[in-house]
Amino acid sequence: MLRPLLIVVALVTSLSACDKFPGKGDKKDTTAAVKLVIAPEDILSVQNSALASGPVVTGSIQPERKADLRAEVSAVVLQVLKENGDVVRRGDVLVRMDQTSIRDNLNSAEDNTRNATQSLDQAERNLQRLKTLRASGMTSLQALDDAEVRRNGATSELSASNARAVLARQQLERTVVRAPFDGVVSDRKVSAGDTASIGKELLKVIDPTSMRFAGRVSADKVSVVSVGQAVSFRINGYTGQEFRGKVTRVDPSANDVTRQVEVLVSFNDTKQPSVSGLYAEGTIEATTAKVLTLPESVLVKAGDKASVWRVKGNTLNLVELTLGARDPRTGNFEIRNGLTEGDTILRSPSSSFKEGQTAEVVHAKPPAIATSAPASQADLTPVATQGK
Repeated sequence: MLRPLLIVVALVTSLSACDKFPGKGDKKDTTAAVKLVIAPEDILSVQNSALASGPVVTGSIQPERKADLRAEVSAVVLQVLKENGDVVRRGDVLVRMDQTSIRDNLNSAEDNTRNATQSLDQAERNLQRLKTLRASGMTSLQALDDAEVRRNGATSELSASNARAVLARQQLERTVVRAPFDGVVSDRKVSAGDTASIGKELLKVIDPTSMRFAGRVSADKVSVVSVGQAVSFRINGYTGQEFRGKVTRVDPSANDVTRQVEVLVSFNDTKQPSVSGLYAEGTIEATTAKVLTLPESVLVKAGDKASVWRVKGNTLNLVELTLGARDPRTGNFEIRNGLTEGDTILRSPSSSFKEGQTAEVVHAKPPAIATSAPASQADLTPVATQGK
């Protein structure tokens, strides 16, 4: 509704004595006599604006950096040091697992390595002694060959023992699960006392600063989608906020079931959600055109029809419109027919407006400068005015 201080409806015709007491048949239509006075801030000039259009993209917000941490050894979980939502730094301990059996395997492997090292040293010394004796003709060639075979066998045993020790040492390190990068724990899967087999999921870590819009578009619209195009979209849970981004990758293959193509959209600025998995929907701005647009608040809707109140030549008219697409960025509707650029319309339509009603845009007058002389009592007496 228009503000009463800005729009004044006044009766500009004075009633005569006979009009005060009209006869039975005296009826007058005073609609044309009602003058509508409008302030400049209550009108809107229709102008061209850029209207972007393109295929609809739907999907969810997903982090680019995420890690599904799984058990690499079979052991019992002793401690889970982080909960969902906890911030972690690279190298922080997240899960501790039982090391008893793995440490025993490591000790055994290290003992075998020491024994193999001693055996190799002994076999090497024996081979060198037989070579000396062979040079003097005091031993057979067969004995020398046998010593060389034993030396080679001891070398192979030492290599195998070293490999078993390295494996046991790696398994011991894998009983302590650490954060692979700075991020947040998003999903804890185990608790203390659980038995973790190899491959069991322990927890997930995501980087909340690497969020992106993983969307999908219909296969019949993918031909107009390309890397670098602007995207405007809204995210469920962030009511009233519009996010901007651009297409960074278009999947080269469509989904076998839905026949949709995945599109990755990056955020343009630092304003992005910190929660993954939220539903998002938007429009890829494949084409942009200059069209007339109006906000929904100025429209007068009656069923499927839409109209606006236009002020032209000091006359108020209800103009029927043909609406087009709605701009997802601004919420404005495209005006295909009914108005031209530069037309003046009322911002806030009212049911009291009449077709053909006289309207005038009046600019506010500056306040009068007060004089130094005091006002007399007669000057302070209100004077009634009437329309002329």
